[in-house]
Amino acid sequence: MNLAYLRVALNDVLEHGRISTLFQPIMGMGDASIYGYEALSRGPSDSPLHSPVALLRAADHAGLSAEVEQLCFEAALQNFAERKLSGKLFANVRPGRLLEPYFQPASLSAVLKAYGIAPQNLILELTESDPVEDYAQLAAASEALRRIGLKVAMDDLGEGFSSLRLWSEMKPAYVKLDKHFISGLNQDPVKLQFVRSMQEIAENANAQIVAEGVETASELAIVKDLGVAFVQGYLIGRPLAMPSAVPSPDVVRSLGRAEISVFPSVAGSRPRQPCARTLLIEAPAVSPSTPSEQVLELLQKHQGLHAVAVVERGLPVGMVTRPFLLDRFTRIYTRELYGKKPCSAFMEKAPLVVDIGTLIADLSELVVKKGKQTFTDGFIITENGQYRGMGSGYDLMRAITEMQVVAARYANPLTLLPGNVPIHEHTDRLLAAGAEFVAAYFDLDHFKPFNDVYGYRKGDAVIQLLGRILSQECDPSLDFLGHVGGDDFIILFQSRDWEARCQRILARFDAERAALFQFEHLAEGGYFSENRRGKMVFHPLVSLSIGAVPVSQTGYSQRQEVERAAAEAKKMAKKEDGSSLFVERRQAGQQADAEPAPASRDWAEVA
Repeated sequence: MNLAYLRVALNDVLEHGRISTLFQPIMGMGDASIYGYEALSRGPSDSPLHSPVALLRAADHAGLSAEVEQLCFEAALQNFAERKLSGKLFANVRPGRLLEPYFQPASLSAVLKAYGIAPQNLILELTESDPVEDYAQLAAASEALRRIGLKVAMDDLGEGFSSLRLWSEMKPAYVKLDKHFISGLNQDPVKLQFVRSMQEIAENANAQIVAEGVETASELAIVKDLGVAFVQGYLIGRPLAMPSAVPSPDVVRSLGRAEISVFPSVAGSRPRQPCARTLLIEAPAVSPSTPSEQVLELLQKHQGLHAVAVVERGLPVGMVTRPFLLDRFTRIYTRELYGKKPCSAFMEKAPLVVDIGTLIADLSELVVKKGKQTFTDGFIITENGQYRGMGSGYDLMRAITEMQVVAARYANPLTLLPGNVPIHEHTDRLLAAGAEFVAAYFDLDHFKPFNDVYGYRKGDAVIQLLGRILSQECDPSLDFLGHVGGDDFIILFQSRDWEARCQRILARFDAERAALFQFEHLAEGGYFSENRRGKMVFHPLVSLSIGAVPVSQTGYSQRQEVERAAAEAKKMAKKEDGSSLFVERRQAGQQADAEPAPASRDWAEVA
């Protein structure tokens, strides 16, 4: 469209007030009521300007944006009043408009009075279509409007030019999270962590979050459990000229359910990976011209050093290793002949040099590619290209081992299921919410002799088989599945039919394990293997024991109690021959041998 046509079309819109308004409901999570409505403007239905994006873009090009936006704003006020909608009106405004005369307190108060709308019921929703040039002026204008009862909301946090800066300066009463972060929230741990962080910031800033784009019950459940105050989206209601005054019964039922949601696992709470900085040894360096015998003396003085970096103008150019230098200088006459020579004659000219920010996982790959000698000799660590110190292969190996141990607590490397830390977090959430759930402990019977006979690879296959069956038989929106370690698994059931699911798991495991055994062992129901005393002992086929503990609001109050009870129930199940389920029907404290659990232990430690 050319500029002349745009002006004609826009003048027609302005002259005849050809703007319609749709209202999308915003629901309060606390009482499942409609808190207010966002006004969404539309241009003439028979025009290319019907879309709000096209309308406002055309207004910008034609130099009529102020007039068109004011018309949209007053149309929202008029339609809101005429439809007698209750609650708050969220009206979109570009931040810069607050500095214009129309939005000054006295002028805006008169406009609101003309439409019969109390200032307390108007929320100015600041959009981020333009960069903000003067935050101080904008903050002052916002404060002046607050003094007459208006409140400010920030739209689409996560998009635009300066979301967090605008939040900090404007101190809005409401912050609307962009739908990008809500869509698929129940399956994306990164989005979960973002929303959780924004909710924490909002609580500290005395602001309330509005989650936009909620379209599924699963997304609604997640934002509810995160403590988000308000939601908006197609699940609550589509934009309509005359919107519903109440949420649908399905939405009300979803909010009223006692179960808590299952957060997407692992990445959102996994610790940050360490880098080469954690391996840094601040060691002295030498120049290429340093006599070799001085380098030897330095190594003898610092017995912990395996090598010395050779540095020129702050840049590493080589490395002299202890074994190489000692080997040379223990030979007859070598010290007399070469002691005064520069160490550059004996240095490794292409040592491994890494930046201090290199991740441990990446560093280990570099060491492997460089060769085993690098593991022995160590490596040089720099920062911005300048020498900082040395790193040893031993320290690298220790760091990798520690990482593997920590990572296994967050996600089991064999099944990739959540480990002990996420299991603990979800158990604590269930108990804090007073939710009714069942803690079911799954453990393989006769697993060690199976490993002895068939080997660890087949043993891993059994564990993976069980993990796959458990994943398929629990409801991911209600039930939390975790891998404690080894052949132990946990499901925290909120499904009402949990017992039937357990029975299906037992039946499927007994049927599907057959593919992992030799035919003769299946026919005989087991196999012989040597015990620790060297005697041949018959062992039954691998079976599955489940210990289940129903947890009610009046039962267990601490995670350690649940862990201990589930482990005891599992031991009871293992007393039965073959695959079995034992359900602990007694409440906390009723077990005959009940005793306090340690302050903090993993599930595997109480098994």
